[in-house]
Amino acid sequence: MNSASPAVPPSLRHFRPFWRYWLTRVCLTSGFQILTVAIGWQVYSLTGSALDLGLVGLLQFLPRVLLVLVVGSAVDRFDRKRIVMISLVVQAAVAAVLALGSMHAGFAVNRELIFVLSVVIGTCRSFDMPAMQALLPNVVPSSLFPPAVAASASANEAATILAPALGGLLYAVGAEFTYTLNLLLYLAGALVIATLPARRQESSQERMTLESLLAGVRYIRSRPDILGAISLDLFAVLLGGATALLPIYAGEILHTGPWGLGLLRSAPAVGALLMSAYLMRFPIARRVGRVMFAAVAVFGLATIVFGLSTSFGLSLAALVVLGAADMISVVIRQTFVQLETPDEMRGRVSAVNSLFIGASNQLGEFESGATAALFGTVPAVVLGGVGTLAVAALWMRLFPSLARRHRLVEETADSPAV
Repeated sequence: MNSASPAVPPSLRHFRPFWRYWLTRVCLTSGFQILTVAIGWQVYSLTGSALDLGLVGLLQFLPRVLLVLVVGSAVDRFDRKRIVMISLVVQAAVAAVLALGSMHAGFAVNRELIFVLSVVIGTCRSFDMPAMQALLPNVVPSSLFPPAVAASASANEAATILAPALGGLLYAVGAEFTYTLNLLLYLAGALVIATLPARRQESSQERMTLESLLAGVRYIRSRPDILGAISLDLFAVLLGGATALLPIYAGEILHTGPWGLGLLRSAPAVGALLMSAYLMRFPIARRVGRVMFAAVAVFGLATIVFGLSTSFGLSLAALVVLGAADMISVVIRQTFVQLETPDEMRGRVSAVNSLFIGASNQLGEFESGATAALFGTVPAVVLGGVGTLAVAALWMRLFPSLARRHRLVEETADSPAV
């Protein structure tokens, strides 16, 4: 399948501002990963309750559901750089509160404070994720967008691999050190994005009415390719959520213990990072619909192989392939969704997309746990992989134009004003 061709950027000068965007995303994602690890350890050490751990995740996710329409409209009406900066500064303030509370017994961190701050973190994430997605097309021209999406995804995966381990090591020294690093990362990200040059944003002039808030949902419904790609990712990840059952595999099936669990958790991110590096050099240029559906099918097959494997090496390899296949789908979907959406609509479309991604991850973990409780761990993972293959086949019939899609976007001569 000759679907890749070497990237030939029109001008490396146009790609330079992107690296400031990339560094901001590294700081943002690393900060969130470290903060998640530290808060998880701290709330469990305070209460010893697994339910409280679940509540922390739920409180961080709920604002994304409740604010999805308002967030999308805000990202389209106001300066996206400023939204990200404000989010980073607020999250830096959260880290400062937790650092001070961890250092001084008179202002100790407690369960209730962590719950309140979790809502604040979730609210910030509700704004900064769609804003960062919608900002990228204002940073690089469309001809450089596919490698830029791959490079942006590499920032996410690198942070996912390294940041939790670093946060855990620092927490062993003292929680205040973890939160201080978190504070510095968020402030660094705010400073970097403040210097980011970007093309003029086409801000929406619509009044903030219910009709304008729902415009993103209506736009997605009116574009079969966009609706198909977003919903395909939702159901594929929802059914193929094998990673939620990794502790059971590490302990009861592969018999590796905690060290093996750490490697298993890192394996999908390693595969995604390697694939993102490849796609930066060889962006997918042709038969993108077939490639995306093939990647989803490989994701399902890798899930089945992992589910049936009793070999630690084979399980690691399956998870690496799973992560790499998912990255192909992510890059294709994000590229044409962003470039086919008018700039004044990108915030609302990105907010809905962000909600779909969050829902698929959260509900996918619940689906895997519930299916494992009903049928057993191995059948649950295998059924999830088979379900992903079935969804890919069904979506090819429901969205034939997406399956036949040849190119991501038509070539344009635009370039950022930098």
